[in-house]
Amino acid sequence: MRIALVSLHPAPSPQAVPLANAFLKGFAAQAALEIELVEFFSGDDTRACAGKLAKSQPAAVGFSLYLWNRAACLEIAAEVRRFLPFALLFAGGPEATADPRGVLDGSALDLVIAGEGETPFAALCARLKDNQPLKDIPGTLMKGAAHPFSPSAPLADLDAIPSPYLDGILDCGRYPGILWQLSRGCGFSCDFCFDSSGQHGVRRFSLERIESELRHFAICEVSQVFVLDSTFNQDITRAKAILRLIGRVAPGIHFHFEVRSEFIDPELARLFAQITCSLQIGLQSSDSRVLQGVGRSFRPDDFVARINLLNQSGAVFGFDLIYGLPGDTLAGFRRSLDFALSLYPNHLDIFPLAVLPGTQLAGRSAAIGLKHLPHPPYTLLSSPTFTADDMTMAQRLATACDIFYTRGKAVAWFIEIAKPLKVSPSGFLHRFSEWLLAEKGSPTYESDLDDQAVWQLQRSFLGCTFSRPGLKRLLPVVLDLVDYHYHYAAALLTPPERPSKRMGDKGRLHQTTLRLAGSVRLAEFHYEILEILDAGVPDIRRLANALAPAGSFAAIYPGSDGVCTESLAEPYFRLLERLAGGRSADDIAVGLGLQPDELRRFLLFALDEGIVLPA
Repeated sequence: MRIALVSLHPAPSPQAVPLANAFLKGFAAQAALEIELVEFFSGDDTRACAGKLAKSQPAAVGFSLYLWNRAACLEIAAEVRRFLPFALLFAGGPEATADPRGVLDGSALDLVIAGEGETPFAALCARLKDNQPLKDIPGTLMKGAAHPFSPSAPLADLDAIPSPYLDGILDCGRYPGILWQLSRGCGFSCDFCFDSSGQHGVRRFSLERIESELRHFAICEVSQVFVLDSTFNQDITRAKAILRLIGRVAPGIHFHFEVRSEFIDPELARLFAQITCSLQIGLQSSDSRVLQGVGRSFRPDDFVARINLLNQSGAVFGFDLIYGLPGDTLAGFRRSLDFALSLYPNHLDIFPLAVLPGTQLAGRSAAIGLKHLPHPPYTLLSSPTFTADDMTMAQRLATACDIFYTRGKAVAWFIEIAKPLKVSPSGFLHRFSEWLLAEKGSPTYESDLDDQAVWQLQRSFLGCTFSRPGLKRLLPVVLDLVDYHYHYAAALLTPPERPSKRMGDKGRLHQTTLRLAGSVRLAEFHYEILEILDAGVPDIRRLANALAPAGSFAAIYPGSDGVCTESLAEPYFRLLERLAGGRSADDIAVGLGLQPDELRRFLLFALDEGIVLPA
């Protein structure tokens, strides 16, 4: 007997891993059924997906339902019903848990699994195998059932679930990144969140299992890991132990963590900075009154102090913000945006409020006047303090921040560039949003643009913004900062190239056909770029007053200890520019005024640094 478990991902990405279904398969292994993991993506043809599922003639097909895929999964289920009229169709996941009867009503599904799925799914498999009735399985609800839903008790010991990575259910080498679950549940009760719904508290996988999985990831040379733990650092002793373990076992893997600011101390900040990772911190709003209204507490001074620990350590972090929270206003959201940007986050993720089924907020939404979509993504349309027009304006600000700040790698210079304009960060983003709409004629989104297009938009907007008298003389410094950080980010994200073959006589390097390494960025600047970088915080007016606009040329490239910036004399810069085309360095150097000894020394340096490679 075969059971197909379907994961429908939003898009191919490092997070598109069927971990939930892999847990189900591993836990139900004792049933000795053939359980197949099937993956689709949003936008896949519904009938083609159903045909693929029907081809293997499964006795049952299950779907993992999330906010982003509920409608598509139910459409596929309806098509599967046409192909396989007698198959059992069921669903689980957050959407099935939050709205079990709503998922069943009007759908082709026969039952849903609500809540933690391993125990109900294993019981379902056992009954299917023995051809027994499926009713009354704790944690499941059958279509047409009149009896109250009976939840299944969550597993007390999460280690009872076999590791899908260690058991070979999931092949790390198949995915560009992986999901790594360290715990289940949440120790907090935010009214808008579903994580703690039904059960308060956190259950955790053992450190022994975590170490075994981590060593497996290192052996498999996994590139990045998204850690599934609502508050990784709530148990701060355990968090520090895991970070030390990562530093010893898997220092080459990039990790993504969700953390709470109140559990950050100096040691934890240092441990985060000592590994390759990024942190996501749920700020949501900087208004204590607004946050109190949704079950959160917030002390601005404490938050700032703990984020400063991350900045001082060099850890990479970003914030979540929500617009449309009960009691918030557009002006309040802009103050939250200003507060967040003042702390130099690496990125901001900004969302409209979603009134999710099953949450405390959904239960009282009508009473407090929240109008929202009744179907996924359940987005707020308006509230007594946040009009529909306000939601549109907030969305435009969020998009402007996505494009200009986050995608534009603006963290190092954004606040300083706004100062000469005498405008708040949110005011700056509002200006950019208005300019972008006028420039493009219709709304533009971050996903519409590649990195180079974002950079060019930044340069064009700043060129217009600093064109007024009194500001125009600052523009060269501004553009140097923007250009440098664009090239720096590109070099940081590009793996360094190494020679594919052993070099022969390096003394004849100047007569060899060379090429510029693909990881190297060549850039021209209005000022000596090293003087701008040495100045620290880029005070725009002070730099424009203090530095001579003599220009500079630089090679920016990934080195063994991070990104390197080499300021070059112009002849060497032009030499590197012209290395493409199959000519030797001797030929290119003609007319550049380089002496043979100078040329040879420079080429040896460039070869050792990985700036040039044999063609």
